[in-house]
Amino acid sequence: MTTIDPDARPRGPGRMPRQDGDRKAKWPLYGAGAGALGGVATLLTDVRAGPVEQTSVDASVLDDVSRPLAHLGLVTGFLTVSLLLVLAAAWRRQVEPRVPSSTAAHVVSGALTASAAGLTYGYGWKGALAIYLPDGFNERSFGDDGMFVYFMLNDFGGYIGWLGVVVAAGAVAWMALRERTVSRWIGWFSVVPVLAVVLFAGITGLPGFQGVVGPVWMLVTFLALAWGRSAIVR
Repeated sequence: MTTIDPDARPRGPGRMPRQDGDRKAKWPLYGAGAGALGGVATLLTDVRAGPVEQTSVDASVLDDVSRPLAHLGLVTGFLTVSLLLVLAAAWRRQVEPRVPSSTAAHVVSGALTASAAGLTYGYGWKGALAIYLPDGFNERSFGDDGMFVYFMLNDFGGYIGWLGVVVAAGAVAWMALRERTVSRWIGWFSVVPVLAVVLFAGITGLPGFQGVVGPVWMLVTFLALAWGRSAIVR
């Protein structure tokens, strides 16, 4: 038979009892790790960066694509996806029971899971380049036209999937600014990626700016949750 300690329940908006003294919460570090690894997987291993960035791109650009860079993008990307899934599970276990009436809190875990699903494909396409490029496991299985398709899938493949993370940022902003269960400065910080993506998508049609701001938001926000005083982690 399971019993609930009444002292573990919320004590008014934004106030939670401390547990285990001043011990810092560890589960938000999954989010910080996902942000750091996601920055590497999306930005630092972008196969279109550097010498392959041209005004007009055709299949000849494949000669300049770095196979090790694409391979690194796959590995760090899949680690990022794994951390997002673990974080979503930890959020459901640690946060949602504390604020059961908060729709925004439930949005966060669903949005993180959605990003994990989308990014699995985006980073998987980097792996496809890695195995089909020269010196890869299945090198030259496709001709240049087929390989060029994989190259173009990597144009925004590792970026688009971060949309769920930006939706999570919007939900965290709501929790902070309206429900007061997260530090207010985190709420204002969380508004920035939401506005940035809305403006870029609405004005220019750019589909992947969330891949630029999403990893940064995760790194900063979840480090702040781990070391700050937000009610949802106390």
